[in-house]
Amino acid sequence: MDAFQGWWQWEEFWVPLAKLIAAFFLTMPIAWEREHSTRIMGLRTFSLVSMASCGYVLIANQVVGSDADPQARIIQGLMTGIGFIGGGAILKHGANVRGTATASSIWMTGALGAAVGYSEIEVAVLLSGLNYLTLRVLTPLGERRAESRQTPSGEDDPEDS
Repeated sequence: MDAFQGWWQWEEFWVPLAKLIAAFFLTMPIAWEREHSTRIMGLRTFSLVSMASCGYVLIANQVVGSDADPQARIIQGLMTGIGFIGGGAILKHGANVRGTATASSIWMTGALGAAVGYSEIEVAVLLSGLNYLTLRVLTPLGERRAESRQTPSGEDDPEDS
């Protein structure tokens, strides 16, 4: 038991736990909206991306400290990896491309998690709120615009191409 206490620091456990929980809950509005709108990615994917991004930043802070160059490489790696995950949400069927909002949201969720990891909670709250509002407000507007471009037969109007 004494050996366990030598490497386990309870005071260093609670702050990362709180940050990971914050990353999880700040992601929920976005994840919930995407789960119900697209079902391509949802609650599990978004929360895992956010917490993983937060986790990588927390680890980087412990390993490399505040040195800007290694921190920049951590962010570059996160952006690349999350972009790869988001790319899986983009579906192309003929000229129709779907999933770009989900891909963008997953990318923003990574930024949200990283912001929490860097203790930039205000930025994380803003990213969460603005992403959710963008999806809830602009999605219906885009759908109405797409419907108005279709002719009564259900095909796209050739003049809009």
